[in-house]
Amino acid sequence: MYQYDQYDQRIVNERVAQFRDQVRRRIADELSEEEFLPLRLQNGLYMQRHAYMLRVAIPYGLLSSRQMRMLAHIAREYDRGYGHFSTRQNIQYNWMELERVPDVLAELASVEMHGIQTSGNCVRNITTDQFAGVAPDESVDPRVLAELLRQWSTFQPEFAFLPRKFKIAISASDDDRAVVQMHDIGIYAYRNAAGETRLRVLAGGGLGRTPILGSVIKEDLPWQHLLSYVESAIRVYNRYGRRDNKYKARIKILVKAIGVEKFAEEVEEEWQHSKDGPATITQAEFDRVAQYFAPPAYDKLADTDASYEKHLLEDKAFARWVSRSVHAHKVPGYAAVTLSTKPGAASPPGDATDAQIDLVADLADRYGYGELRVAHEQNLVLPDVRKHDLYDLWQEAKKAGLATANIGLLTDIIACPGGDFCSLANAKSIPIALAIQARFDDLDYVHDLGEISLNISGCINACGHHHVGNIGVLGVDKDGEEWYQVTLGGAQGNQSAIGKVIGPSFKAEEMPDVVSRIIDTYVANRHEDEGFIDVLGRIGIAPFKERVYAQGRTSGQRERAEA
Repeated sequence: MYQYDQYDQRIVNERVAQFRDQVRRRIADELSEEEFLPLRLQNGLYMQRHAYMLRVAIPYGLLSSRQMRMLAHIAREYDRGYGHFSTRQNIQYNWMELERVPDVLAELASVEMHGIQTSGNCVRNITTDQFAGVAPDESVDPRVLAELLRQWSTFQPEFAFLPRKFKIAISASDDDRAVVQMHDIGIYAYRNAAGETRLRVLAGGGLGRTPILGSVIKEDLPWQHLLSYVESAIRVYNRYGRRDNKYKARIKILVKAIGVEKFAEEVEEEWQHSKDGPATITQAEFDRVAQYFAPPAYDKLADTDASYEKHLLEDKAFARWVSRSVHAHKVPGYAAVTLSTKPGAASPPGDATDAQIDLVADLADRYGYGELRVAHEQNLVLPDVRKHDLYDLWQEAKKAGLATANIGLLTDIIACPGGDFCSLANAKSIPIALAIQARFDDLDYVHDLGEISLNISGCINACGHHHVGNIGVLGVDKDGEEWYQVTLGGAQGNQSAIGKVIGPSFKAEEMPDVVSRIIDTYVANRHEDEGFIDVLGRIGIAPFKERVYAQGRTSGQRERAEA
C-alpha cells in the first residue's frame, strides 16, 4: 500500500498545526461559528445533533493493521468506544469533543491518515473494489490508478470550491463492485484485444434528490490520459455547473440539462488543450506508484487444502459462513474474507467497537500480510488468507461477533447513521435496520431467500444508497413525524438500476411488517432458484404493492385512507 514520503507527511503535519490554531481561536471566540465552519469541514469535522462528527479518509478503502489499531485507539480514547464504517469506505466518529480534535488529527498523521477532503465541495475519497489486487476477475489492478487520482486531487487548487461535492470510483473487474455508475465520474479499466490498458469513462451518475445512472462519455481512453481527461471533465463542470441552487449543483444535473453528447463534446474540446501536457501519466510515474502495490511474498500452496475441505464437510456452520463470506483469490491456496459488521439486532450496521477493530488488525497480521479493506457495504475485508487458516479465523471472528454468515443477504443491511446522529436526517435509520434484522433472525430462512440487498437512508442525501437497494427505505418528514418511503428494484453492479417508489410511506413500527410482506410476495411467486430481483422483473411491482397495501394494512395506512 502507498506510504507517505517526506512531502506528504510535512503537508499533513502542517495542516494539523493549522487546524489546532483554528480550534484555539474558535474556543476563544476569535472566530465565529460561521467563520469556523468552512475551516472544520476542510478537515472532515461536522456538527451533528449531539456532538461533532469526524470523518477519517481511508483512500480506496485500503489500510494497514497499524492504521487500524490507531482507529481503535481513537474510538477508545476520544469517542465512545466505536466507529462507523461508511459506504464511502471511510470511518466516522460521532462523539468528538472540539478541543481534542487536533490531538486526534495529530495521532492520525502519525500513521499517515487524515480527514482532508472528506467533506466540502471538492473531490472526495476515491473508491474502488474491496478485492482490488486479489480478485481473479480483474483485468488490471485499479489501486494504482486510484492512488494516482488521489495524489492528483488532494489539495487540487482549481477544484477546491466546486459547485458541489464530487465523487469518483474506479473498477477493473468483470463484476463491478465499486458502484461505478452511481458516481459523478465512474471509470472502468480493462484490457483491449492488444492487451493494452484502456479506460471507459462515465459522467453524471449520482443518488440523492435526483438519482441518475452515469453515461459513457469516453471509450477506449489510454490510461496515460486518466488525469488529464478527468481534469477536463471536472473543469467543464466547474465552469457550467449551477451554483445558485445546491439541489441542482451536482454534475448529473448539468449532464442531464445539456445532454450527454454535448457534455462529452465540451470535455473533448477542453481536453485538447491538456491531453499531452503535464498531467499525462508517464510510465516512470506509474511504476513509482505501482511499487507500493506489489504483491506480498505469497506461499506456494495447492489450490485445495485437506484440512479445510474436511472442516467444510464436518461443520455445517463453517460451510455456511464460507459460502457467504469467503471469496475467490487469484493466488492458489488463498482466499479473501469478508467480516460482517451486521450481527443482527445486536449492533447497528457498519458499527465496530474498539475491541473489534483491534481484533481485525490482529487477524490481518496473524492470517494475512498486515493489510485490510473497508467494503462499500460497510463490512471489513481480509484480502489474503490461506485456506488452511480459514477455520481458525472463523472461530476467532465468531467469538467477536464478526462472522455472521449473511454477506449479500437480506440482513446485510446498508444504513447511514440517520436521525440518531445526523442533523440533516429526516428520520432514524438505525432502529429500522435493527427491527428488520430482528424480524429476520432465522439465518436458515435468510439463506433460503438468496441474495437480497436492503439499503436505508435517513434523508434524501442517500448516504445509505437506498436508491440501489433491491429494497430501499428512505426516511421522510411528515408534519414533524418520521415516516418511511419504500422503493423496489434498485440494483448495483453491472446491472445497476434505480428503485421505484411503491406508494405512500409508512410509520416506523410498520416497517418490519412491510418488509415481511414484500418477502412473502417474493417467496409466493418465485420459481426454483429464482432470485428476488428476477421475480420482481418478471411479475412487476404491482403484486408487491397489492400485498403491502392489502386488507391487512396497518393502522397508519388506514389513517391515511380515512383522512
